[in-house]
Amino acid sequence: MAKSKFSKEEKYEILMAHETGEITLRDCLRKHQISERTLYSWREKYEHFGLVGLERSSGWKKYSKEVKEAAVIDALSGEYSLIEVTHKYNISSHSVLRRWIKLYNGHRELKETSKGRDRSMAKGRKTTVKEKIEIASYCMEHHKDYHRTAEVYQVSYQQAYQWVKKYEDGGADALQDKRGRTKPEIELTAEEKVTFEMKKLARENERLRAENAFLKKLEEIERGRK
Repeated sequence: MAKSKFSKEEKYEILMAHETGEITLRDCLRKHQISERTLYSWREKYEHFGLVGLERSSGWKKYSKEVKEAAVIDALSGEYSLIEVTHKYNISSHSVLRRWIKLYNGHRELKETSKGRDRSMAKGRKTTVKEKIEIASYCMEHHKDYHRTAEVYQVSYQQAYQWVKKYEDGGADALQDKRGRTKPEIELTAEEKVTFEMKKLARENERLRAENAFLKKLEEIERGRK
């Protein structure tokens, strides 16, 4: 499994460059190919734990049911921040902990994490656009580790892969469910506009035929009454 491409020293240098105004946020994210969420996560870890908080994750980890439950209870107690809980239980990321909390609050069982392809290749689940964006962002931040993403968010490997590809190609808009949606005319290409006009004309002709047939039938009825 791929590890973070930045060492703790490199993360520190990036943070300091941004904090001192040496580089703008936009340029910083673009230069280092990271998300705003990642940068702020580094800053939070550094503020709480210093350089040790910026150490690279050791990759995939196995968590027992007991560890998950203890971490969630601590997180919900209000006595610890999410970053403190992730370090206390050596959890790989905030996203993992947030996922456990969501399951716990949804009254779903927290099971021991099991490594392997089977679960991540399982049938996917329904997700909102917001979830798809979060999942795609998480996957890209972890170097497109689709198996890990599928495990953390309990979606299928295929879903994670497709959402990342769509997000890379067309941004957040590409993750919208456009089934049944008709493009506004302004978005149509020249060829699509021709097709649109032809269909529009065909619908109008059909409406006129139906209207004429109705009038003809009405006339027949009126003649029959005389």
